[in-house]
Amino acid sequence: MIEIKILYEDDNIVVVNKPEGLASIHDNAGENEDLHTTLSNRLNQKVLVVHRLDKEVSGVIIYAKNESAHKELNKQFAERRVNKTYLALVHGEVRKDRGKINKPIREFGSGRMGVDDNNGKPSKTVYETIKRFPSFTLLELNPDTGRRHQLRVHLYYIGHPIVGDLRYGEKSFQENFPRLMLHAKSLTVTIKGNELTFTAELPGSFSKCLQTIDKGF
Repeated sequence: MIEIKILYEDDNIVVVNKPEGLASIHDNAGENEDLHTTLSNRLNQKVLVVHRLDKEVSGVIIYAKNESAHKELNKQFAERRVNKTYLALVHGEVRKDRGKINKPIREFGSGRMGVDDNNGKPSKTVYETIKRFPSFTLLELNPDTGRRHQLRVHLYYIGHPIVGDLRYGEKSFQENFPRLMLHAKSLTVTIKGNELTFTAELPGSFSKCLQTIDKGF
């Protein structure tokens, strides 16, 4: 059984540091475990899905514990009033210290997303360079929108795919890395008038990969 670390819990919400390799919800893919079911069983109540993280992504995820909180959070996500921060290790040396990617995204089939200037939905990602390594860059990302695979698609589009991304990168090379190097670092929401920020520390798998690259992959 995968260990689940609860970062915060009250009568309205529960916030978890999701491990990589665990689906946010049951996806009919034959998986034995998913976070939504595991958390509901642990709390002896059905928690309500507010947003998702890709199975390969680790970090902060929030679930509602009642309909009122669920409605409030859904409204904030829909109106883009939620502040989300991610860390990503990408291929190549990003030259800019900060920038934004403002490119529309749509689904192209088989779950694969991509940039489409004519038919895509507006999508915006702001990034800041945290550290440069030879052939790699650690970025902090703030998605203004929440399209499926947005961060992965945008970074792939600008020529800096996320390390370990088997879907948006050269698979034969990406397989050399132990995981998708994308982590949901923090999340800020407002519950019952109170603004709350939750932060998830990097898992060992992410930190070890950074250390390996720092020594010269």
